[in-house]
Amino acid sequence: MSKPTSISLMQQTKSIRDISIQSKNILIRVDFNVPMDKDFNISDDTRMREALPTINYCIDNGAKSIVLVSHLGRPKGKDASFSLKHVIKRLERLLNREVFFADTIESAKKQQEINTHQIILLENIRFYEGETKNDKELSRKLANLCDIYVNDAFGTSHRTHASTYGIAEFVSQKVAGILLKKEIDSFAKVTHNPLRPLLLIVGGSKVSSKLRLLHKVLNVVDKIIIGGAMSNTFLMAMGYDMQKSLVEQNLVDDAKNIMQLAKEKNVKIYLPVDIVSTDSLNHPKNIHITPSQDIPEHCIAADIGPASVKLFTEVITSCQTVIWNGPLGVYEINQFSRGTFNLAHTLANTYAFSFIGGGDTTDAIDKAGQRDNMSFISTGGGASLELLEGNILPTFEVLDKK
Repeated sequence: MSKPTSISLMQQTKSIRDISIQSKNILIRVDFNVPMDKDFNISDDTRMREALPTINYCIDNGAKSIVLVSHLGRPKGKDASFSLKHVIKRLERLLNREVFFADTIESAKKQQEINTHQIILLENIRFYEGETKNDKELSRKLANLCDIYVNDAFGTSHRTHASTYGIAEFVSQKVAGILLKKEIDSFAKVTHNPLRPLLLIVGGSKVSSKLRLLHKVLNVVDKIIIGGAMSNTFLMAMGYDMQKSLVEQNLVDDAKNIMQLAKEKNVKIYLPVDIVSTDSLNHPKNIHITPSQDIPEHCIAADIGPASVKLFTEVITSCQTVIWNGPLGVYEINQFSRGTFNLAHTLANTYAFSFIGGGDTTDAIDKAGQRDNMSFISTGGGASLELLEGNILPTFEVLDKK
């Protein structure tokens, strides 16, 4: 978790509200990486909505032009199914104004010159090979579109790409957008003198993706709940037979080490005491609820059981600040969603400051109908983890400081 110095440093970043943008060309790095179905219907436009305050601020304060730059997915080359053309109708509806779609940087520049007070959406920046390589030439071309660079894409702020990092070298003014500032201030609330006890709920499928996080947070949190397939590795470290469940065998010793360290630092770790298991996730014929050490032969752990829900509920209600990253079961399948959903309801009904990070956790809380009852939902998965691990995000290193 973040040392006060790293969070404080990021909080010192200049915001778009700290400078004059009147009659200036603004380039905003947004995050429009939204989920879509096969017919390109957007199933969740949260990330687009979160960008609106910064875009509207530029409109209201007399920006000459606004160029929006985003990625969508991980295209290999110029793949039309990843085109940002698919988001333009929704964007126009959200902004209630026309948006010009530029399929190249050159076309964006031309439009900018012939039409002031225009909002321009540039084609998927990852169609340019140089984006993920932080190519100087691409960075310079993007910088040529603006007087002021605004980063408002928290979800990609841990990436040193041309549009999130490299561009800053060629622009005289580079600041944080309203969302980026909001994310950092909320992180400060949970990592910088938080109300205690401070609880981390961590789930998802892999220990490996959160191993560093677990080591680092032992210095800061008071309690940790571990669920999801992650907990299988810890339960195996306690000597339990996890049958056919997903276990990272090579990390069993690391799990033992984390539990030992937690004991030494007086951090209480809670693991599932009972498990909902099944013979098959896709076509379950048999579903069992058993103590964690008694999973039936050839079965897979799919959710936490009712006794675990009761235990974890007591832990949550005893805490003042809760950080949650990762679901506690296979919540996408109805029969195995109960554990995650029950804890979402519990958290929603507490007075704790609740900070939600990661796409799956957000999706699960949405499906539980509790989005509006959480204190803060972060738009970044990987970026959230980097911050929780105490790292300064590269984006903030290149933005102007107060």
